[in-house]
Amino acid sequence: MTTVYQELKKFKKKYPLTVAWRLKNHADIIEKHLNPGESVIYAFAGQKGTNYYDLFSTCAIALTTERILIGRSRVIAGYALDSVMPYMFNDLNVRSGLFWGKICIDTAKEEVIVTKLDNLCLSEVETAISENMQRMKLKYIQAKKDKDSGE
Repeated sequence: MTTVYQELKKFKKKYPLTVAWRLKNHADIIEKHLNPGESVIYAFAGQKGTNYYDLFSTCAIALTTERILIGRSRVIAGYALDSVMPYMFNDLNVRSGLFWGKICIDTAKEEVIVTKLDNLCLSEVETAISENMQRMKLKYIQAKKDKDSGE
């Protein structure tokens, strides 16, 4: 089984223009919060937020068999973790710019924006998120149908 950090290194090597660092620290946050039996399907890194000049908000995003995890290790102390469950996922927007692109993951309650992504990675990231969320939503709908029919 590959670790989140190995996936992030592979992504960063393939798309070196993506602005991201401290990948090991961010990966450790995600690894710490994986549920038993949950595995990582795809991982990438970027800057979380919309501020064009902010280069210190690096985060790691992992698509797992159950959800999307976004981990950020703080520089001094602590960390932040966001989890997007399949039933909360609404939409995905991809925007390409002159140097970098961004992915906007729209959920029922908020919009998660990951910026400073190498423009070459946008289609790969979009495909990975879309396919994973579609598969998880179908699994969620089927489980809900099974539960409803069992009652």
